[in-house]
Amino acid sequence: MPALALAAAPAADGFDALRERVKATARRRPGVYRFLDADGGVFYVGKAKDLRARLLSYFSAPWPESKAARLIRAAADVTWRYLPSEFAALLEELRLIARLRPFSNVRGNRSQRRMVFVKLTGGAAPKLRVTEHTADRTARYFGPFQSGWRTADAVRVLADLLKLRDCAQDLPMRFAGQADLFGAEATPACLRHELGTCLGPCAAKCGADVYRAAVAAAVDFLESRTARPLDRVLDAMADASAARDYERAALWRDKLETLEALFAATARLRAATEALTFVYGVRARAPRSRGSGRDDRVYLVHRGLVRAEAPWPRTPIERDAFAAAVHRAAALPPGGPAARTAPEMDELLLVMSWFRQHPEEFDATTPLAGWPAAEPT
Repeated sequence: MPALALAAAPAADGFDALRERVKATARRRPGVYRFLDADGGVFYVGKAKDLRARLLSYFSAPWPESKAARLIRAAADVTWRYLPSEFAALLEELRLIARLRPFSNVRGNRSQRRMVFVKLTGGAAPKLRVTEHTADRTARYFGPFQSGWRTADAVRVLADLLKLRDCAQDLPMRFAGQADLFGAEATPACLRHELGTCLGPCAAKCGADVYRAAVAAAVDFLESRTARPLDRVLDAMADASAARDYERAALWRDKLETLEALFAATARLRAATEALTFVYGVRARAPRSRGSGRDDRVYLVHRGLVRAEAPWPRTPIERDAFAAAVHRAAALPPGGPAARTAPEMDELLLVMSWFRQHPEEFDATTPLAGWPAAEPT
């Protein structure tokens, strides 16, 4: 963040005026806030369960070593919006960051926990890779997984078994049947096709349908719907043992253990996301306004993602409308992916983290079959 690192402290009167406005108007309620530059652009988004305390903490942070001090001194203005609960503030912060993409927001906390994802790239011939980030809106993601090198080893084995490419993303693809469009016969860009570990989509060595089938098999494995690639490893290990090629059998045994560990991790993740399927009622922390009741909210959480949210239904029409969304979610077949896109993965991580840090919040959930339920207490 060079702009912040080099920002000089603003004039004392502007800094003091901003602090006095926060003191005079910010309340001790959950919400989100935005720091604006001199042109009115948002360069930082944050959330707080106590907006007043959080915003005032920026003004007392030590300058210049504190990031908080650099942020507030780079701000020409700060705006905020109250929300009924900390959970609502977390969701809104995530959505604002995804929509506004403020340059000063650091979203690297996952990498500090050494969490990684398997990324299936876009394009005509997708490939698998391991990454710490979920910023590519054209890709699909699987995970999160805790061990980067173990996951990378397993993805390498899976890609070799299914013969998926691992070359540069921008390398032109030439599927079988398209060769006449390119003239002379193309040569594969690497040796993997000759070694039998790549279908060779860069050199018209396979059809688009064949490659799509291999990608689909990888997706099924990463979503723990099938363990079929493990069968290929078992067959190869058995063949090597039968031929008394014990060194080769040991290599296949290592591949089997690596791939089994990845499949077990995907199965655990699938079970965890299935457990995050319920209706979640959240009591507001403060009255919305005098005499108007509390802004309690209800969330439909399905496989770790918030599929619907609304003020707590208090009329028959409101209950029927939300019950319809619950019924549609309950009718979905079991299994399937929890999150595929980058925004969905970020939301899944948020929901998983919220209930891991606040297990008592499970008491405020109701199974889909048990809705409608009593008002949250």
